[in-house]
Amino acid sequence: MPRVPAHLCERSSGMLQGGMRTADVARAINCNVCTVRRIRQRYRETRRTADRPRSGRPRVTTPAQDRYIRTSHLRDRYRMATTTARVTPGTRNPYISAQTVCNRLSEAGLRACRPVVRQVLTRHHRQQRCLWEQTHRCWNRQDWQKVLFTDESQFCLTRGDGRIRVYRRRNERYTEACTLERDRFGGGGSVMVWGGVSQHHWTELVVIASDLNAVRYREDILLPHVVPFLQAHPDMTLQHDNATSHTARSVRDFLKDKNVSVLPWSANSPDLNPIEQVWDLLDRRVRARALAIPPRNVWELAGVLVEEWGNISQQELANLVQSMRRRCTAVLNAAGGHTRY
Repeated sequence: MPRVPAHLCERSSGMLQGGMRTADVARAINCNVCTVRRIRQRYRETRRTADRPRSGRPRVTTPAQDRYIRTSHLRDRYRMATTTARVTPGTRNPYISAQTVCNRLSEAGLRACRPVVRQVLTRHHRQQRCLWEQTHRCWNRQDWQKVLFTDESQFCLTRGDGRIRVYRRRNERYTEACTLERDRFGGGGSVMVWGGVSQHHWTELVVIASDLNAVRYREDILLPHVVPFLQAHPDMTLQHDNATSHTARSVRDFLKDKNVSVLPWSANSPDLNPIEQVWDLLDRRVRARALAIPPRNVWELAGVLVEEWGNISQQELANLVQSMRRRCTAVLNAAGGHTRY
């Protein structure tokens, strides 16, 4: 039988003092008669209904072993709890459990989490990122307002991204209501799109029919979309990353002939481009709609992407562009390493 809550213990003590019988009190608070008797005896001895202090389960590790467990996992963040438990003897047993190690780490503020996945940054990449930050650290908000941030992104029709959570009871792991069916190879197809955003404007979302190369980038994106946009806003600068389709000689010559100003970009720096958060925002919007009416094919997915792209407010885009100065500061504080963006 579960333990009697504290407020029911107080209530039963009051009933007993009021003259009620033990059986009636037990029936009123829905517990055993012996439980009411123990509550009455405890009140007579201690003048209170709360449980007496307990010593608790003996601790199987010493303070020195607790420090060893914490230090080991601070030195090696990917060390497994089972490994630490195997090399750490207990005070009363020849070994301790992995759960004990997890408990000690939790007491030290360390808990197991899914690691953040980022691109590989070599020493050269970090130096280039610091150099880029030093070059653009003096840019103010008005300077970043004149940059058109562009990029491509791919959206799959069906995929499991690890964000979905299911609430289930014990032994319900494989029930139909708690099982999510996904094609393990990402079946169903995908859609690649291109877009550009700035402080006060954004381009239309372009659906790319096939793999993007330098020729398609020049003929399908730059010529019909980027060049007219920049001609309408002659004070703006184009930003794109160092993908091979962006840095090809034919693309560079084309941009030079059209007098398009291009912002130099550091390699492996998606955290500096605010459009990455726009793709995440677009993905969340599309996934929220898919819960009600999921797209059945890539054409429906492309239509949903274009529609939701138009529903993004300009204020959301402006907030992301205004974070550029904070992004530069974060790169400097990380010595060219990874940032939270």
